[in-house]
Amino acid sequence: MTAPALVTLAHGSRDPRSAATIESLTAEVRRLRPDLRVEAAFLELAEPGFHAVVDRLVAAGHDEVVVVPLLLNEGYHAGVDVPRVVQEAMDRHVGLQVRQTRILGMEPAFLGVLDERLRDALRGARVRELDALVLAASGSSDPVANQAVARLARVWGARHHLPVAAAFASSAPPATGEAVRAFRREGRRHVAVASMFLAPGFLPDRAAELALEAGAVAVSEPLGADPELARTVLARYAVGAVELVPV
Repeated sequence: MTAPALVTLAHGSRDPRSAATIESLTAEVRRLRPDLRVEAAFLELAEPGFHAVVDRLVAAGHDEVVVVPLLLNEGYHAGVDVPRVVQEAMDRHVGLQVRQTRILGMEPAFLGVLDERLRDALRGARVRELDALVLAASGSSDPVANQAVARLARVWGARHHLPVAAAFASSAPPATGEAVRAFRREGRRHVAVASMFLAPGFLPDRAAELALEAGAVAVSEPLGADPELARTVLARYAVGAVELVPV
């Protein structure tokens, strides 16, 4: 029996660095599970689109697909866009079963990746001292999604015994620059910003720009195609594959 195909589904961006990162992460998933058919797809703004990938899988004989949304925040895309395209795919292909898993999300395990990225940024900026941290994320009109970022920021701060503020690149305050300036008004001069974004693009670039303008000593790169994220994708896939098994 052929295992369900795995589709990593990202939102998409006009920035080619974003698509390259998603492809690299998908390649890492493929490396960890060479027995699976693993494909990357995008909701919009980048190719290949989700339906094109599903069409290709169906043509290759797959009748079961597990979709892992490469989204860090719950919100409109996770709750509306992804279920919509999943249903459209099943409507277009009679007999096809597609299971959407939980989003990638903000797992505490990702804090280790975040720390690695921040250490790289601190080394590059020759910074040896920190007295505050900012966790920058995309932001959402859904307050529950923003609260998840704030919770992760508290966990991260407790790990490092430093004050941490959550900041957002869009849809919710504070912006990264505002968070950095707030710490500096308290007399904290060595404020670093960690980028809780999956891939490079306009929002992480803007968040970094605002933070540096406000006096941040360093801003990390996004999480990228780290093996920890790939393992989480496979954990989501495993649950989705089980849910496809008839009971």
